Amino acid sequence: MDQSLTERLADIVGKANVRLSEPLSLHTTFKIGGPAELFVSPCSVAEVSQVVLACEQAGEPWRVLGCGSDLLVSDEGVDGVVIEVRDNLSSIRVEGSRIVAEAGATNADVAEAARAAGLSGYEFACGIPGTIGGAAIMNAGAYDGEFSQVCVRVTCVTPEGRIVEVPRDETEWSYRHSMFDAARYVVVAATLELSPAPEEDIRARMDELTSKREAKQPIDMPSAGSTFKRPEGYFAAALIDQAGLGGLSVGGAQVSTKHTGFVVNAGDATAADVQSLIAEVQRRVFEDSGVMLEPEVRMWG
Repeated sequence: MDQSLTERLADIVGKANVRLSEPLSLHTTFKIGGPAELFVSPCSVAEVSQVVLACEQAGEPWRVLGCGSDLLVSDEGVDGVVIEVRDNLSSIRVEGSRIVAEAGATNADVAEAARAAGLSGYEFACGIPGTIGGAAIMNAGAYDGEFSQVCVRVTCVTPEGRIVEVPRDETEWSYRHSMFDAARYVVVAATLELSPAPEEDIRARMDELTSKREAKQPIDMPSAGSTFKRPEGYFAAALIDQAGLGGLSVGGAQVSTKHTGFVVNAGDATAADVQSLIAEVQRRVFEDSGVMLEPEVRMWG
């Protein structure tokens, strides 16, 4: 990488927020992944804008990282710049019936802030691993709730470094999809419209959903959440169960025996292990049911 870009990024975010060859296994919930060539942690939306523009002008590839909760990074790592928003861009503020959360705020923290403010509508996300930024990009959902149901506006940085507001009707949200990836927009904040409700009712609903998640999902093991998208007319876990694949392993990667929709890191799994296991599950499910599963996990490198 051009040393001048490294120096320019250090001028923007401070030397302490620029790291060379940072292991991405430290920044993903899978606990897997080789190094990022350059790892940058902006401290404001303005700095995100300047970092993206600098990378574009230098012709260097860049990617954005939150909690890494839906991400599998190759064992060799990735070239270019990884822009990390979790640590320094996680503020949450309440404005009447609305919550404005920066991209690095976790879904759990936003749900708690809503509960404390007596605002209902984000309880479904209290146990979804990951950040508001990821939720906006993937239209995250659980227990009959989806991000698109409560978000009214998303603040983004364009590849040209402009800061823009994208209203709900321009996001193109559908199942695990939005327009942000194709447009190469960096989500930096989102505004949620919620409804007043008794705090104790909100807490009771969050506790109920947390209990369901703990009972059914392997949250005690490293994973990237649901490994496969829900096929139309089917459930991925049911198809994997039907094919008898619970507990199937490749190296340190395993199909969870608690919830077969999850591939977990059962001990020192590599990205290659996970990729091989995903491919084997796809092959055997297709042989059994004729349905080709599509990974929900994003893959870098």
